[in-house]
Amino acid sequence: MQRWGRFVYRHRVGVLLASLTCFVASGVGIVSGGQFKNSSSYNVESVNAFNLMTDQLPTASGTSFELIMRDRHLTYADGVFRDAVSSALAPLSRDSHVTHIETPYNATPQAAQSLISTDHHAVIATVSLNVDFGTARSLFAAIRSEVRSPTLVITAAGDVPIANDFDAHLASDLQRSELISLPLALILLVVVFGTGIAALLCLGVGVFAVIGGVASAALLTHAMDVSTYAVNVVTLIGLGVAIDYSLFVVSRFREELGKGVDVATALGTTMATAGRAIAFSGLTVAIGLAGLLFYTGTFLVSMGAAGAAVVAVSVLYALTFLPALLALLGPRVNKLRVPILQPRPFGQGTWHRVATWVMRRPWFVLLPTLAVLLIAGSPFLGIKLANGDVTQLPPDAESRLGAQMLVSDFPRAGQNTIPIVIDFSRGGPTQPANIAAAYELSRRVATIPGVVGVESYVDVDPRYVAATTYEQLYQTPPASLTPTVRNELSKSTGSRIAVLDVATPYLPASEQAHRLVRTIRGSDGLPGATVLVTGDTAFDIDLVNFMVGHTPLAVIFVMVTTFLVLLLLLRSVVLPVKAVLMNVLSLSAAFGALVWVFQQGHLSSLLDFTAQPLDPSIPVLLFCIVFGLSMDYEVFLLTRMQEAYRRGASNRRAVADGLERSGRLVTGAAAIMICVFVAFALASVVTIKSLGLGMAVAIAVDATLVRALIVPALMRLLGRVNWWAPRWLRERGAEEPLPEAA
Repeated sequence: MQRWGRFVYRHRVGVLLASLTCFVASGVGIVSGGQFKNSSSYNVESVNAFNLMTDQLPTASGTSFELIMRDRHLTYADGVFRDAVSSALAPLSRDSHVTHIETPYNATPQAAQSLISTDHHAVIATVSLNVDFGTARSLFAAIRSEVRSPTLVITAAGDVPIANDFDAHLASDLQRSELISLPLALILLVVVFGTGIAALLCLGVGVFAVIGGVASAALLTHAMDVSTYAVNVVTLIGLGVAIDYSLFVVSRFREELGKGVDVATALGTTMATAGRAIAFSGLTVAIGLAGLLFYTGTFLVSMGAAGAAVVAVSVLYALTFLPALLALLGPRVNKLRVPILQPRPFGQGTWHRVATWVMRRPWFVLLPTLAVLLIAGSPFLGIKLANGDVTQLPPDAESRLGAQMLVSDFPRAGQNTIPIVIDFSRGGPTQPANIAAAYELSRRVATIPGVVGVESYVDVDPRYVAATTYEQLYQTPPASLTPTVRNELSKSTGSRIAVLDVATPYLPASEQAHRLVRTIRGSDGLPGATVLVTGDTAFDIDLVNFMVGHTPLAVIFVMVTTFLVLLLLLRSVVLPVKAVLMNVLSLSAAFGALVWVFQQGHLSSLLDFTAQPLDPSIPVLLFCIVFGLSMDYEVFLLTRMQEAYRRGASNRRAVADGLERSGRLVTGAAAIMICVFVAFALASVVTIKSLGLGMAVAIAVDATLVRALIVPALMRLLGRVNWWAPRWLRERGAEEPLPEAA
């Protein structure tokens, strides 16, 4: 790394031009990227059943949405109401993407009843499109703008409007967060450095890294499905990591210049110390994000890949673009000084006094601090998990209001539907034996408490009270069937499957709906067929079980691999173990805060969200992201302590010197990260809001209670044991003295 620093100094113009070329390429990558989308292909029952439906049922594409049209005074039967509906929908009938619009006025009598509200003041218009879901999602805003009425209140509902609202709110959240976090980060950087040039350097590298990370995520869409949350999370990680890394590099460079050495030597020493620490720190962050790769088939895999990409870009710019700029600027990096913000001389700083005070009374500090962190994390013991739904959107989002209207005003249309997929092993669904099996299952399911109806090709006429009637019915040519029967047969059967749509008033994420799905799954099977349950409730159950089942392996991988990397960096067995345990403490407080705020509902009115069980992806994302980010501070703190210890300082002196030299920077870096994360905690989408808040709490705890109090107290108690390593590791890791000590 020292040789690399000297290389960058000699070829600073070339390195700078190469970095700028990468920046331009990032802009091209963003423009040429594909579409972001959430997908699920993990091996669970609900996903496998849904895939069967998608493959064999043309109606499973999901390219339709509902428009709820309400008049406060008139009822649906009034001619003026009907004319207003027709007038509002007229532009859609001329839209080339719209294939059919179903309203109570053109639907069959049976279907029309589900499209009329209980108070008769509202109707549903179901708009069918001739494009796939991804295209419908991007076109929806334009299609929705065509529908207007001076008298009707119109609200969109369904999966397409929900997806469109998520896209719009995520984009708005990202823009707002950047507008808040970037100016705050600049102010804090000026406070930390006391100079404007150094602050601008760090902020510039942060912006470069985020653009590079977003470009990487956009290009990944050509190779895999990348989550719609990826851009927000990449920005969240990239801003924090890149600014932190730049802060440590610039600070060390200024420190070396202050010793009177030339620019080349200062840059070489900076790369040998801060640069080396950054390389290892980036590796630990990437390891944390690699934990997301264990959730194969979920959107978390793309989040891990995109997050690792932005970390790699951050490290790359911190080791190329930034040192090249420093080589060009030299002592001018200290320009635009703010006199009142200059740091005190070494040995007189606040952090030196804090470390000395803590190490005089380690038990007095350690035990109460541990108790506070354990109490802060205790709410996590009562965590409840459920798959996120439309309530992740703010309360005033149109699609969320539409979903609530469907449930409250249209009992039949807004009912929770639990599809049961029967996969026949012999013959198609209209074979007599298979009809009998489907009929028997339908009647059995209809008797389960909580089921209000079953819709399928063996339930088209309540007068048919025997399976043999349906066997005779489907032996006739399809063309001779009535339109109602023919439509149901087309909608609910494929070449090898049949679908029973089970209706229940229970909300998808409710415990009653969960019990109902478990009851259906636990009932007797069918001879010659496999019975699978899907739908929102089944997805909810399966996702939580999938996440919980894969988490232990992911956690073990992250912790063990991080330990090994730190073992190589620090050449100590004890310090990596302590570092991993310290991260667990920081995370426990963050997890406790998540449950206390978002599940129990504290601060819900202030942060504008609805209290609900946590989406299972949120604790996973928080662990994998924060575990690596928190390790940043541990790496920089311990490497400074290690430097002092290697130069002959005692354990206590090394701890005090290391904390003083890194304390101001760690505090400043943490403050910048917290500002970035709090800006994202103000987002309107609950997933981003909860991640921002959880990460802010974790970093705040990590940089204060853990690094300033627990770490020096533990290191004082452990003494020389901190630095113990087996002989093979010491010999293998023997290094030349640092340039300062040479």
